[in-house]
This record gives sequence, structure tokens and C-alpha cells, in this order.
Amino acid sequence: MSSYQKHHLAREFQKQVFILGFTIGIFWILELMDVFLLNDRLNSFGIEPRTLSGLQGLIFAPFLHGGLGHLVANTVPFLTLGWLTMIQETSDFYIVSLVTMLVGGLGVWLFGATGSVHIGASILIFGYLGFLLLRGYFQKNIPSILLSVIVFFLYGGLVWGVLPSQPGISWEGHLFGFLGGSIAAWMIAKEKKFYRQ
Repeated sequence: MSSYQKHHLAREFQKQVFILGFTIGIFWILELMDVFLLNDRLNSFGIEPRTLSGLQGLIFAPFLHGGLGHLVANTVPFLTLGWLTMIQETSDFYIVSLVTMLVGGLGVWLFGATGSVHIGASILIFGYLGFLLLRGYFQKNIPSILLSVIVFFLYGGLVWGVLPSQPGISWEGHLFGFLGGSIAAWMIAKEKKFYRQ
């Protein structure tokens, strides 16, 4: 590996650390403000199904959490799966995040329970999971397939979260987030195939 390639990899890694650290920092700052200063009022910016105001949650919901325990539970999988999403190309992280927020958020808005409010980074976490599990299938190259297999063994059990389980947990966010990440895997594979032709 040339010194230029090493320098490029080091710069990409620094960029990835900054992106993930900055995003997690926003999660924590917002939640600490909400818990200690705003009495959980920020949670009203989540996705409220089939209400006009609830559409704002497509943007805000992934950054909000229902308490510090909820945020702690989401921090490590967000960091791990988020980094694995960008490990081949940093730009994949942005694409998967945007597609997941749109598809996942709209799915929750259309099909979530009336009167519920959905918040949390788990919509993104399940988007990254869907992307990572299916990228090997869609891209059909050895690195992507190996990554899909590794993620399956590390986080495959999370897939059960797309089914209704405990009250108060947005299985709809998990399901439609996973669907959004799967669509992003297909879109990125299609784009890469187009540029290889």
C-alpha cells in the first residue's frame, strides 16, 4: 500500500469518526436538554401517525429519545452499524440514512397506531442493519458478502425487533427502517453497477 493510499485511508477514518461522533453528540445534547431543561417536550416532535404535524418527525424523530436509558441502548449499535455502513464508502452512510429516514418515517406515519408518537435512532439502526444484511446479495462481491455474513452473526438477532413485542417499543419504526435500509442497498448496488458498465 502506497503512502498516498495510507494517507487517504487515515483521512477517511478521521472523517467517519467525526461524522459518527458529531451525530451521537447531537443525540446526547438534545436528550440531556430534554430531560433536565425541557421536561420531555422535545418528544412531541416525533412521528405522530396520520397527522400533518407528525410529518415533522421524519426529520426529527431519529434524533430524539424517550429518556437516557433509551439513548444508551441505541448509542452502541448506532456507532457499530453506522460505521460498518460507511466502511466501504463514507457516502453510503448519508444515502442509507436519508432513504431510511424517508421510507421508515413515512411507513411509521402511514401505518403506526393512531395517537402514538415514535422517536429514537432505532429507525436508523434497523436501516443500517437492513442495508448491511442485503448489500452482499445486491452487490454480489466478496467484501460485501463477507460483511453481510459478519453482521448477520453479530446483529442478526435484532431482526426479530421488526415484529410486535413489548408495548412502548416502535416495532413499526424497526420494520420500516429495515425496509428503508434494504431499499438503499438495492439503490446503491444498482448505481455501482451502472458506473461499472
